[in-house]
Amino acid sequence: MSEVSTAPLRQAQTALTVRTPGRGFTEITRDIEGFVHGSGMSAGLLTVFLRHTSASLLIQENADPDVRRDLETFLAKLAPDDPRLYLHGAEGPDDMPAHIRSAVTQTSLSIPVAGGRTVLGTWQGVYLLEHRTAPHRREVVLHLIGA
Repeated sequence: MSEVSTAPLRQAQTALTVRTPGRGFTEITRDIEGFVHGSGMSAGLLTVFLRHTSASLLIQENADPDVRRDLETFLAKLAPDDPRLYLHGAEGPDDMPAHIRSAVTQTSLSIPVAGGRTVLGTWQGVYLLEHRTAPHRREVVLHLIGA
């Protein structure tokens, strides 16, 4: 069993601005690790929250890019850019598919922190997954509570 700290809890929060090149994966692990390290906290729980409905967050393999390509291929089959399939299309043919992709993934992650680092697995990275075809500026809020 792990040791339980009796130190008072602290909190830190920031927002990352992530510019995406359009549909696909943008790794943000390094930015997240920098925030955790800069917080001075050694243990806690990090919440990563994306403030958008047409993009999402994923913890996924960061070693083999084929994994990300295969995931994108799967999502394209799940929610194709075909305006005949959807009622909503106010922002273009990729808008409703982006909302579907976001609905089946996630916009919030919880990541444990220990030893002043996120407790990600050896091959895990944190990605912002852009579901729109055009480049976007996305905001990711990081909130760490710990000691």
